[in-house]
Amino acid sequence: MPFTLPAWMQDWSALGPPTLKILLILVIAQLLRWVSRRLIARTALPPNVRIAVRRLISFAVFSAASLMILDVAGVSATVLWTAFTSFAAVGAVAFFAAWSVLSNIFCSFLILTTRAFRVGDLVELLENGEKPGLRGRVLDVNLIYTTLQETDGQAAGTVLQIPNSLFFQRTLRRWRGAMPPLPAELPGRAEPAGDKTA
Repeated sequence: MPFTLPAWMQDWSALGPPTLKILLILVIAQLLRWVSRRLIARTALPPNVRIAVRRLISFAVFSAASLMILDVAGVSATVLWTAFTSFAAVGAVAFFAAWSVLSNIFCSFLILTTRAFRVGDLVELLENGEKPGLRGRVLDVNLIYTTLQETDGQAAGTVLQIPNSLFFQRTLRRWRGAMPPLPAELPGRAEPAGDKTA
């Protein structure tokens, strides 16, 4: 008499091969992402281009992995295409409704192509003329925000997230080297109380 597994084990054994396939897909995706990051780090690309390429490759790898996992799970291509087009339609309506989001995305590409500033530069957005404004070192530029780390005053060390479109609406001051200290007489930049002598 041939050996057969109990009914409860047969149910669980059917899940084995798909689970192994999904784990294999995730491991390969993570490995591809790790190798691509290593290769990009060795290139002579500017830091902001490197970040953009790295994010694009990560998105492509995990999108492909997600589609393969859904295929292993038995989701048909027709269902996937219907879900994608529905999501794209809702996304298009949402993006056109939020025009400022589109503006920031477009401005991020302008910052990248015109090289208005780079990651690591010290920048300041002037309010009007010489009045001091937002100031700090550029940490990151993504599709919506530019992240600055403040370097002076009581807020030193804090992080600002500035919409990319703001860089095209105000005067931008940029330093490639060390940022000069602010003059004490500028309005809104009072000296700390500890620096005053009696």
